[in-house]
Amino acid sequence: MKTHVRALVVGGGAVGCAIAYHLAKAGWDTMLLERDELTSGSTWHAAGLLPLFNMNYATTHIHKYSVDFYKTLEAETGLNAGFSICGNLRMAQTQERMDEYMLYSSVAETAGVYHEFLTPAQIAERWPLVRTDDLKGALFHPQDGYINPADVTQAMAKGARQHGATIVRKAQVDSYRWTGSEWIVSGRMMVDRGGMLLAGEETFEIHAEHVVTATGNHAQRTARLLGIKIPAIPVEHQYIVTESDPALVEWRKAGNPEHPVLRDADAKWYVREERGGWILGPYERNAPARFLYDVPESFRADLFQLDLERIEEEYMSMIHRIPTSETVGMKDDFNGPICYTPDGNPLVGPAPGLRNMWLAEGFSFGITAAGGTGHYLAQLMTAGEAEIDMASLDPKRYGSWMTTEYAARKNEECYEHVFILHHPDEERTACRPLRTAPAYDRQIALGAQMGQVNGWERPNYYGPVDAPADFDHSARSFRRGAWWQYARAEAEAVRETCGIIDASAFTKHLLRGPGATAFLDHFTCNKLPKVGRINLTYALTDAGTTRTEYTIVRLAENEYYLISAGAWTDYDADFLMKSAEDFMAAGGGYLDIHDVTTQWGVYALAGPNARALLNEIVKDGVPETVLSNKRFPWLSWRNIELGMCPVRAVRVAYTGELGWELHFPIEFGRYLWDLIFSVGAKHGLKPVGARAQNWLRQEKSYRAFGNELGRDATPMEAGLDRFIDLSKDFRGKQAMIDTGIRSKCVTLLIDGPEDADPWGKEALVLDGEKIGRLTSGGWSAAFDKQIGMGYVRPDLAEPGTKLKVRMLRQLFDAEVAIDSPHDPENLRIRKDG
Repeated sequence: MKTHVRALVVGGGAVGCAIAYHLAKAGWDTMLLERDELTSGSTWHAAGLLPLFNMNYATTHIHKYSVDFYKTLEAETGLNAGFSICGNLRMAQTQERMDEYMLYSSVAETAGVYHEFLTPAQIAERWPLVRTDDLKGALFHPQDGYINPADVTQAMAKGARQHGATIVRKAQVDSYRWTGSEWIVSGRMMVDRGGMLLAGEETFEIHAEHVVTATGNHAQRTARLLGIKIPAIPVEHQYIVTESDPALVEWRKAGNPEHPVLRDADAKWYVREERGGWILGPYERNAPARFLYDVPESFRADLFQLDLERIEEEYMSMIHRIPTSETVGMKDDFNGPICYTPDGNPLVGPAPGLRNMWLAEGFSFGITAAGGTGHYLAQLMTAGEAEIDMASLDPKRYGSWMTTEYAARKNEECYEHVFILHHPDEERTACRPLRTAPAYDRQIALGAQMGQVNGWERPNYYGPVDAPADFDHSARSFRRGAWWQYARAEAEAVRETCGIIDASAFTKHLLRGPGATAFLDHFTCNKLPKVGRINLTYALTDAGTTRTEYTIVRLAENEYYLISAGAWTDYDADFLMKSAEDFMAAGGGYLDIHDVTTQWGVYALAGPNARALLNEIVKDGVPETVLSNKRFPWLSWRNIELGMCPVRAVRVAYTGELGWELHFPIEFGRYLWDLIFSVGAKHGLKPVGARAQNWLRQEKSYRAFGNELGRDATPMEAGLDRFIDLSKDFRGKQAMIDTGIRSKCVTLLIDGPEDADPWGKEALVLDGEKIGRLTSGGWSAAFDKQIGMGYVRPDLAEPGTKLKVRMLRQLFDAEVAIDSPHDPENLRIRKDG
């Protein structure tokens, strides 16, 4: 057994074997350890389905890669993975479900996933055993189907061995220890002594430069051994296998093709053929999370007791959809653990706080995602970045505030929502409210309808306090929801009078020390601000793409206050801390860094009347001048007093209007909110939510991290040249220059449908060819039409270029606008008074 390898993969399911395969193929000396037999975790009882449908851009690419990759395995390894390319038919009983499919269609188009739409008549003609009289239509992926999970895993394992990987079974990892340059992984092996397996007779110790954990249901044990949090906890998933259906048998005897995998999304189940019968897999309510802290040592390739009452509704709906199944008995049943995360996407990427430790955990669709995860994670490890932005799957998207109880309850909710409509304005209710800013109750009283970001409750919009009985605040839509009219009024208030936005969820770090200036100067790409000033800047990856966006507030010569996106607190903190450690290890000056996110609240006050409002409450010898351009210019900060509240005021506005971000000790939040509202009425003050803010920032072409900004585009491609100082050396500079301009970020004004706006997932088209995609979308109050931001070919980025955007399967006119189409000269934001 080897004792030194470059990469050690822990876990021998489909995901682990795919990672070992791709690392070995990339030329890394790779070993895989499996505590039992390959496939003995959730892989062995998986149904083997390969659904391409996913609203997440990165996950869509992962699933597509897997489907394509699996088709090549037999030629490479000689092992047939049992891939039945029968297609996947996702049916819709309602128009709203069809709207979901039409939005997905744009995501699929941008990722190159082929799909078709079928009418009920076309379904009935091709598969007459399926009842269609109550269907609106269906989405059909003809190029996928299902695969044998054990066979595809063994094929990838053989391929990994062919590329030089070592696979060791019966090896239980018990500890991980980082020496500063490598991991030492220790554990126990079961050894064969004359045909008798004796557990724990031999111990092992392996030295590895990199470790990847793909431990499936054992993720909580892995988290404990590593001293981190991993919100991957299994949920029970049942499926049943019926006896032969005579009608199906006759159908196949007549020479007809296998039915596609059937998904009645509104009935919350999938069905596929299985030896003349059917497999039914429901996603029912009240499926419990299991193994919240550990998997019992005795639980190997085991199952749970079936709970047929829990899936009765889904079973009856299968009979409704496939009437011939009514008289067919049940032959077999499975109820096993399937790992979930709170948002349903896996955790793929560097582990928080650890060096060279990589996670591949929380796969609810592990067979579908295995191949693509292996491919893109191997790119991250061997090349530094993947060809797609993997941030949406990064393990650090969940902060250290996350608890086991939270993960378990949210994972149960996620399981139940597999087939519940995935609205872009969806807000799930489990475990809420949890993290609340001080003015939360005040905002609820004003009609705030809350969303959540990184666990924080944040107003999405403010609806009517005295709404009529039939007004449904919880109504969601793929078109304009009930909230739309209120978000529009909020956007108009910011443009015409004044609005206040609770931005307390912003990530905030305090960085100081003798090395602070030298560190930040190399860590970010823009000039550092002078003391008393601020700037917008970017930290790059080593590949030259955008890793983090920062507003830097320079408090003193070597003291800085860093503001970044609220959704990415631990993601940003991890990169900042590791980079700082490297700086100090290389001989840079001492750095002191603190995450002060929960210590400071933030209200963004913006609009033509913002200065006049603040003048009424600011405490200063000459209050009418303290906020003037002379004393408080744009892109500067000051310590001021608003009533009895000390405030770090920053003159900047994400909405593009005259305004300030008011940063205050968080315990003053309720007092300051009440103080602002005590004088707000005469200035037309209106509370504003995140949806209106999102529309407003697009009118100013302000890029958003996770949308326009990410690890698949450089700041130059994002059109941020004015925030790049090429005269200095900074991390990722040469890689950014060498990358060149592959695509360009633009703002588009759109003449779209009367009842829908783009969501930022849509394809951009020219002469029938896809030439880009939207990354943001919404409504423009300033231009009275739809607006969006996205990436196009560089030759199509000139203002005035006419394009098409695909919405609801139709093409609508779009025109590339100038950058910052609303107030391009920033006269409003610089307004004096």
